[in-house]
Amino acid sequence: MSAPAVNDDHYWLVASRLLAGRVIPFLGAGANMCGRPASTQWRRGGEFLPSGAELADYLGSQSRYPPDGASDLLQVSQYVDAVLGEHVLYEYLRAAFDANYTPTALHRLLADLARMLRERGQPPLLVLTTNYDDALERAFDAAQEPYQALWYEAKKGQTCGYFMHRRDDKAVAIRKPNETLLAEHAVILKLHGAIDRSDAKGDSYVITEDNYIDYLTRADIASRIPVTLRERLEDSHLLFLGYSLRDWNLRVIFKRIWGQRRLDLKSWAVQREQANPRLSEIERQLWRDRGEVEVVYEDLAAYVTNLRGQLDEPQLAA
Repeated sequence: MSAPAVNDDHYWLVASRLLAGRVIPFLGAGANMCGRPASTQWRRGGEFLPSGAELADYLGSQSRYPPDGASDLLQVSQYVDAVLGEHVLYEYLRAAFDANYTPTALHRLLADLARMLRERGQPPLLVLTTNYDDALERAFDAAQEPYQALWYEAKKGQTCGYFMHRRDDKAVAIRKPNETLLAEHAVILKLHGAIDRSDAKGDSYVITEDNYIDYLTRADIASRIPVTLRERLEDSHLLFLGYSLRDWNLRVIFKRIWGQRRLDLKSWAVQREQANPRLSEIERQLWRDRGEVEVVYEDLAAYVTNLRGQLDEPQLAA
């Protein structure tokens, strides 16, 4: 049994809550595939960002990973780290991400939404993402919309396990999150690290199996997020874009930020419907176990187009 079509009431509800500053978009790896033709092949420095499988294949080709091995990004990156070292792994990842990939329609929509909220005097937009690239930041730059980016530091060292942000053109660890207020501009919170285009030494990636083990066992990650942002997470709807709850990294994030708590407010997860109805039902149950999360089956590019149309409606845009 296929899912019913997404009706206008859904888009109106999500758009109205977005414009009230009460929804936090949460971007997964699939968000970077928004609008990308299925037949398009990724190439380094081209128009489109790589998928997780394409990034795994690229790392494997650079390191002579056994050709009959599975294209699992965690396993391949762990192999590169073990055989060649973290420095070389970071070198390969920087080569993959240090390019001006075209921001997607979703990235551009979020930059426009940040402007709408600022002009309305609403709380600044907060976006969570597990992606390493800077396509979202460049969409903000192109729209001349101010923002602050925070990213998790995964590399070994004194700042490992803290969130970093840039002050006076220098990356600084947020060591006292309860004293840090970041409410003036939109905030992009990068939970699994990021490429630092201005300084290769600032790159950070939660990507290997060991990284994820460290992420799970390290002191409470949620306590390292600035308190103003933690409060927003507790008081906002979440809009998951480009995620499946079968994704290992999303389950890790739930564990580290929300623990055993369920999401209190109505939230939405936009994803493609499974061909097997039983798998779709399992997916819906997994989301229900995390709280009141409605699974919305829709192509992400179509969802972005419909949501933008609703945001531009006169009765909401005024």
